[in-house]
Amino acid sequence: MACTIEKILTDAKTLLERLKEHDTAAESLIDQSAVLHQRVAAMREAGAGWAEKGQGAAAERADPTGLRPPVLLPQENTQIRDLRQENRELWVSLEEHQDALELIMSKYRKQMLQLLQGRKGEDAEPVLEVHQANSLEIASEIDRICEMGEVMRRAVQVDDDQFFKVQEKLAQLELENKELRELLSISKESFEVGREDLPD
Repeated sequence: MACTIEKILTDAKTLLERLKEHDTAAESLIDQSAVLHQRVAAMREAGAGWAEKGQGAAAERADPTGLRPPVLLPQENTQIRDLRQENRELWVSLEEHQDALELIMSKYRKQMLQLLQGRKGEDAEPVLEVHQANSLEIASEIDRICEMGEVMRRAVQVDDDQFFKVQEKLAQLELENKELRELLSISKESFEVGREDLPD
């Protein structure tokens, strides 16, 4: 089965859309979990407030002047039972949401793994061919660069050899010039000495 760039792009777009849908669903579940968590925290605070009120009620019972009417106590107990029941329901709902999120993520991972394994056979061949072609091209470029480097190294060696030869010749000429000047100086002195010795 031939694998074209258009088909790969279409599959990639489809996969991207699915990923966006999964991300949206996951974010929605996370938001719902956060809301439930906030409600549970609020319920806990309310329970702590009720506990503090219960301690206050015990203090009022110790003080007979601050007794509340007995009609309010059953009403408060009913509210506490309702809050506890709602707390339990919220915890169950939160656990269900977490389980649903984990299920979605596991299905998503499974689908991605299947998709990658399914595409492996189709996509690997053209990618491998392109990779091999690129590798050959890079290898030929590396060979050319190595050859150019070798030519440059030889040119530098020749230039160095030429430079050393010129330096050596220059030093030799300077030495020869110095010796000739010394000989000229000696010959001038001997000529002048000879002229002085001649009678006027």
